[in-house]
Amino acid sequence: MAEVEEAVPAGGAEEVKAYKIHVSSKYLDLTKQKLEVTRLPHELSEPKSEDWWEPKSRVEPLIDFWLEQYSWRTYEDLLNAELPQFRTGFSIPSSEAHVRIHFIHARSSHQNAIPLLLIPSFPFSSLSFGHLIKLFTDPEDAANNQPFHLVLPSLPGLGFSDALPNNTPVISSTADILNSLMSRLSYPHYVATNASSGAASPAEIDFRIINYLATYYMSSCLGAHLISPPLSQPKLREAPIEWAKWSIASLLHAPILGYRSEDFSALERNGYVRPSKKSPTPAQFGLNQLGLQEPNTLAYALCDSPTGLLVFVMKSLRLLSPKRKEEFTPTELINFTELAWLPGPEAAMRFWAHCVRHPETVEKKTPIKPKVGITVFLGDEPNTDANAEVAASTDAEAGTGVAELTQEEAKDCYTCPSWANAKYNVLYTHRASGKAGLLAWERPELIAAGIRGVAASILRLDSRLLQAQSPTVAPLERVVVRGDQADEQPPAAPTKPAPAFLTPPAAGERGQPSREISEETAVGSNENVAGKTPSPGTKAPSPAHLAPPTDKRSQPRRQASDDTAVEQSTNE
Repeated sequence: MAEVEEAVPAGGAEEVKAYKIHVSSKYLDLTKQKLEVTRLPHELSEPKSEDWWEPKSRVEPLIDFWLEQYSWRTYEDLLNAELPQFRTGFSIPSSEAHVRIHFIHARSSHQNAIPLLLIPSFPFSSLSFGHLIKLFTDPEDAANNQPFHLVLPSLPGLGFSDALPNNTPVISSTADILNSLMSRLSYPHYVATNASSGAASPAEIDFRIINYLATYYMSSCLGAHLISPPLSQPKLREAPIEWAKWSIASLLHAPILGYRSEDFSALERNGYVRPSKKSPTPAQFGLNQLGLQEPNTLAYALCDSPTGLLVFVMKSLRLLSPKRKEEFTPTELINFTELAWLPGPEAAMRFWAHCVRHPETVEKKTPIKPKVGITVFLGDEPNTDANAEVAASTDAEAGTGVAELTQEEAKDCYTCPSWANAKYNVLYTHRASGKAGLLAWERPELIAAGIRGVAASILRLDSRLLQAQSPTVAPLERVVVRGDQADEQPPAAPTKPAPAFLTPPAAGERGQPSREISEETAVGSNENVAGKTPSPGTKAPSPAHLAPPTDKRSQPRRQASDDTAVEQSTNE
């Protein structure tokens, strides 16, 4: 098990420091230049391919939107104003490396609040989950809905967290860092939850991290909420009693011994997650379809092409939620892409590939089982022919392309909650309708209900969760970045930013960068250049549609794809 040195913060990298994002203007200019010279693949309009997705009709307008209407500075200002961000460092003894973790820490104003570690869905960073803060920290009925002190970290290598060193066991090291982070914030006891399906997560990363925390850190992580965990049927040698219960219930196909009729119906629709130990998680679940084994080939392509990364993000969202009713807006899609593009996507690719090639199995066996809650999804009811025809027609009119999805892309998995009794002390179970999809955006209340169910059961027996003290956070210090002027002064850090939903910015809020950072560093501190005043904001057009804007950009213009170029040359 990888260990993380838990030194008492006494200045330096271990201090918990307030943090603000500021991306180099030169890097933003480079992004624009790359978008302007994008060369798109040639696609035949008819007939539509039956084997793969053809994204050109959606990608081309998004590139124009990114160039003409989108403003990273507006989103950056919104993140800095509304999200209480911090960063602190941890030492990895096995490599003598130092890893800084970027995280959101929002304390609740309610006296009965307890600490919650919310692990973001891989490969998203914590900044994409700002809209969940109010749901957890300030519920409408705090007397009946448990409030939380929320800690939302970006995993190593994602967002503005440093990557782990090469050859470091990523799951155990990440779990150690997250547990140490909670301790450093004066939360010796806490609960934790996933934000999406563990079975659909790439290489089961979401499930593996929280499972490691719940198993190896039971003295501090007092309970965990597992969402669609990739669990197998009970085995005779491992859990004979649970095996007997499952054998009898499945043989009779009856709702007995902790099983329900919905379990058998869901298994018939969706199949098993993992038939046996020898069989890995099926590749058709979620992003596991991409089966990343070697990260650098793809990383080289995505690090050089913002358009390529945009398409990768779009494809990932389609795999995670193939039947999403409400499409993400252009602004939201590009926000997701920028949060991977600006820090660089290569560390996330390596994290993913390492988990695929070096899975860390949890083998700890103790007389005390980890306390967990389980939320699973029963899957969609089969459509009648008439309903399927109406749905396909609706998808075609909306241009979502859902009808183009293959059987494997739409397939999901199912885990009977009672299977978890073999390894866990199950305190809460919920069988939700439909599929998990992008839970944090589509049905976040299920995440909250699950962890509140776990917390309620723990609080009835254990009062340690209510003993969290107010953490001491070091004041924001000046961060020197090579190439910055020596007389720069940092602005005052906000006392406590009010959590709010990160909705797309309104028109007229776009600001201009106040300074540039050295070319070697894309992300710098939050300092302003002395004597410089930001230029006045310009009115930003509404990002509510995908229609290509009127072409007012300066040269060089983005080159059209080959087929479009032929049409233009004919008209000129």
